[in-house]
Amino acid sequence: MTGGLDTGRLEDLAAIEAADPEGMLRQVASSAAQVREALLLAAEAGVAALAADGRPRAIVVAGMGGSGMSGDVLAAVCGPGCPIPIVTVRGYRLPGWVGAADLVMAVSCSGSTEETLAVAAEAVRRGCRMLFVGGEGSPLAGLAEQSRGPFVPVRSVGQPRSTLWGLTVPLIVAARELGLVRAPDALLEAVAARLEEVAHRCRPGSETFVNPAKRIAAELAGDVPMVWGSSPLAAAAAYRFCCQLNENAKYPGVFGELPEADHNQVVAFDGFFARGGSGAADGDDDDDFFRDRVDDAEHGLHLVVLRDTDEHPQVSKRREVSVELARARGVAVTEIAAEGDHPLERIASLIALADYVTVYLAIALGVDPTPVSAIQELKARIV
Repeated sequence: MTGGLDTGRLEDLAAIEAADPEGMLRQVASSAAQVREALLLAAEAGVAALAADGRPRAIVVAGMGGSGMSGDVLAAVCGPGCPIPIVTVRGYRLPGWVGAADLVMAVSCSGSTEETLAVAAEAVRRGCRMLFVGGEGSPLAGLAEQSRGPFVPVRSVGQPRSTLWGLTVPLIVAARELGLVRAPDALLEAVAARLEEVAHRCRPGSETFVNPAKRIAAELAGDVPMVWGSSPLAAAAAYRFCCQLNENAKYPGVFGELPEADHNQVVAFDGFFARGGSGAADGDDDDDFFRDRVDDAEHGLHLVVLRDTDEHPQVSKRREVSVELARARGVAVTEIAAEGDHPLERIASLIALADYVTVYLAIALGVDPTPVSAIQELKARIV
């Protein structure tokens, strides 16, 4: 479907359903159920037994796409105070330093991702401790059986990118059992409740003026999003936001993290995509930054700032000044604040809202959010 940009579709429930024939919105809305189901499946798979051999030297998560994102969420939730490194490998090769003292978590929604299988097989050969998370009856499940490593089955809700919480919760449970993060069952239930609350606010029948995901999608339509996170946790959510822009909306997104973005990306505020141009920096722009941009024919750079409640004091200052610089140069700004106290709640709130935003953006653009034709064609051509 390529009907062109029309934010009016977001106000018409029938139009939304017609623009989402494979039910991506329903897939996104399954997040809370995924948390609860994955918690049970992790227990049944005996993930707690990983703690019997003590804490590993490091954790390596092998995964691609939405499956690889589970490693980023794990690292963000364990935080910078984690006593061991957590590394995500997106590729075919296991780092040379990884060995028997390390825990490798191989994550693949389908269980047949070639890069993940290659890394997992190498980890098994090196005698690494293993955890497998993926599709039942898959090659990954077969490798788990051969190596006698715990395997957590995942029921895909449609697309791997929509199954993030089914893939991530087993890793969180493993980290909990290893003493790397405080994440009791009650917390995971609170995260599920948080995801349900976001789903209610962002439901298709909710009008744009009270639906934050529809409103942000309408604001972004036609612009070039630059998505920054204000902490490592928010940066992981910002990266996910950009990936979802790509896959759901078939749309570009530029990922950045503060403070690093202030050492390079901020200069784009003075460039071609800034609405105000060079004159805005000198105060020559009469632009009304609070005007409704939905019907504005002028499009350009759009700064999206994902704000964490746990920011370094200097990063908070940088974020505030970055927003001021952007607005002074005619760059549209949208700020999204994390909700909740625990890191898992906060990252879940950011990711959940971003998932809805990107699906609604696809609908506004007249793009079917589910298919990933370019990925399928690429795979077929490299066999």
